Amino acid sequence: MRAGNGRYEKPADLPARIPVFPLSGALLLPAGQMPLNIFEPRYLAMIDHAMATDRIIGMVQPRLNQSDRSAIAQMADIGCAGRIVQFAETGDGRYLITLGGICRFRILEEADVDTPFRQCNVSAAAYGDDFNPKKGEDAVDRKALLQAFRNYLVANDLEADWESVNEASNASLVTALAMMAPAGPAEKQALLEACDHKSRAELLIAITEIALAGGSESSSSLQ
Repeated sequence: MRAGNGRYEKPADLPARIPVFPLSGALLLPAGQMPLNIFEPRYLAMIDHAMATDRIIGMVQPRLNQSDRSAIAQMADIGCAGRIVQFAETGDGRYLITLGGICRFRILEEADVDTPFRQCNVSAAAYGDDFNPKKGEDAVDRKALLQAFRNYLVANDLEADWESVNEASNASLVTALAMMAPAGPAEKQALLEACDHKSRAELLIAITEIALAGGSESSSSLQ
């Protein structure tokens, strides 16, 4: 797998320690593309650190249902590593970046560091299939997935570039739609942790059907 100019072929290619960006509701998947607008000083420092090293950042959600809101937010056990594949400075103190998804990881422990951003010791050993992002895509029910997508667009008066959609591989389609799905943090985490493209597509269809049945509050999620 390539992420920008970097090549990643196996779990051991992911560094053992990476900076992490806890962000609720954000979903990065292997081979996906995530644009980010960075403006907080600690995360500007994180980007500077990543650009000076291997350009890798771990996207992870805060753990759900935390009881102590005064403590530093605990993080979900599973996240996804991405490499900075696009970088721009705005002139007003922000960075505009795009992360290219590499693979999922499990947090082993949070590292004791003196940086303003958090870092974790991680392992990608359980996610070897992420390095072959098209593996298992033939099992996806593409027809059902596209019907759910079409229904969502119609219900929210949205348009899609159907030429690009029809040309996309099953793996690319599932990844893109999952990352843009009308879903909350719990559903996003479930999509991340789905074992393969087939399972992720089935979960995505279910999430979309629930959103349609309940009336989605956000009509911009799939734009």
